[in-house]
Amino acid sequence: MSSQSAASYAAVLRAPLAARTFSAALVGRLSYGIVFLSLVLAFTKATGSYTMAGGAIALFGLASSLLSPLRAQMIDRYGIRRALPPMAITYALLLALLAALTWRPGTPGPLLWSLAGIAGAFTPPLGPIMRTLWSDLLPDSALLQRAYSLDTVAEELLYVTGPLIAGSLTGLAHPSLGVLISAVLMLTGSLAVATSPAADPAFSSRPPSANGRWSLLAGIGGVRRLLPVTVGVGMCLGSLSLFMVAFAERHAQLAAVAWVEAALAAGSAVGGLAYGAVSWRLKLERRLPLLATGLALSLAAAGFAPNIGVLSVLVGIAGLFLAPTLTTAYMLADQAATADSKTQAGAWINTAFNAGSATGSASAGLLIERLALTACFAIGALPPLLGALAGMRKPRNAAAPFREETSPEMSTDAAS
Repeated sequence: MSSQSAASYAAVLRAPLAARTFSAALVGRLSYGIVFLSLVLAFTKATGSYTMAGGAIALFGLASSLLSPLRAQMIDRYGIRRALPPMAITYALLLALLAALTWRPGTPGPLLWSLAGIAGAFTPPLGPIMRTLWSDLLPDSALLQRAYSLDTVAEELLYVTGPLIAGSLTGLAHPSLGVLISAVLMLTGSLAVATSPAADPAFSSRPPSANGRWSLLAGIGGVRRLLPVTVGVGMCLGSLSLFMVAFAERHAQLAAVAWVEAALAAGSAVGGLAYGAVSWRLKLERRLPLLATGLALSLAAAGFAPNIGVLSVLVGIAGLFLAPTLTTAYMLADQAATADSKTQAGAWINTAFNAGSATGSASAGLLIERLALTACFAIGALPPLLGALAGMRKPRNAAAPFREETSPEMSTDAAS
C-alpha cells in the first residue's frame, strides 16, 4: 500500500498473518507484566524477608536483561521455530517450579535465588522477535512505522495492566498463582508465535546468522550510536518512579502516585499512536535526539510542579515523547542491523533501556536524600539530554550505519 490513507493501524492488522502473530506475541508478553510483581510477592511470602526477595528478583532481572542479546543471537542463528520452543518450555517449567516452591513457606533462600537466576537466563525475547517479524510482514515503510508504534504502545499497556492482574491474583488466591499464570502465558504465546507461518524460514528473506562465534556483544555494532539515548531514557524513567513517590509523599498524597503513573501511561499511548500516524519527512536519526530532548525537558519542568495535579499534567506531557522515542530507537535498530542480526539489534535496545532504568532507580534514592526535588528532576532529565546530544553528532565515517529508503510520498527513512 502506498497511499497514506491506506497505511492505517487497521491496515497493519489486516496484513496477512499480522493479527495472528501479533496477538500470539502479546499473550506471551503479558507474562512480562505479571511476573515481576508476582515473584516479589511470592518470594517475600515464602521467605518472610524483603532482602531475600529483593536478591532473587535482582538475579532474575539481571539474567533476563543482560543475556537478552545472547538469546536473541540463538533466534537469529537457528530460527524462531528451532530456538524459541525449547527456550519457552524451559522458562515455563522453571517458573512453575518457583510457583510450587513459594506456595508454602520454608524453601531455602539460596535455592530460590539460584532458580530465579536460571529462569531469567531463559526468558524468551518475544519483543525483539515480534519487531523482527514486523519487518517481514510489512515491507511497506508507512505500514511498518505504524506497526512499530502499535507494538510499543501495546507493550507499555501490558506493563501497566500486568501488575494489576498480579495484585488481583494475590488478593484472590496467592501470589504464586501469578507466577504460574505467567508461565502458562509465556508458553502459550511463544508456541503460538513459533507455529505461525510468519516464523517459517521460507516466509522470510533473512538468512540465518553466518557468525560462527558466540558472543554477548554480537549485533551491537550497528546500534552502538543508539545506546546512549536509550540508556538515558531508561535512567530518566527509572529515577522518575521514585521522584513521583517522593513528591506525593511530601504533599501528603501518596495514593495519588497511581494517577501520575496513569498520566504517564496515557500520554505515552497517545503520543505513540499519534507518532505512528504521521508521515514524517525528518529522518529517523534526527528524530531520535529531538524526541529524547522533548522527554528530558518535560520531566525537568515537572520538578517545578506546585501540586500533584500539575505534576500529573506535566508527566503526561512527558509521556507524549516516551513511546515515540522508543519506537524510533527500535526502527533505527532494525535499519542498522544486518539481515542476520535483526533480533539481536532489537534485544540490545531492550537491554540498554533496562540497564538504564535499573541505574536510574538506584541513583534516585541517593539524590532524594541529598537534594531538593526540583534539582532531582533536573538531574534525572540529564541522561536522555546528554544521550540526545551524543546522537546529534555525525559519524566519523562518511557512510552512515542507517540505510535509507523512500516511499512514494515521502523522502524519508524506510520506517517513515
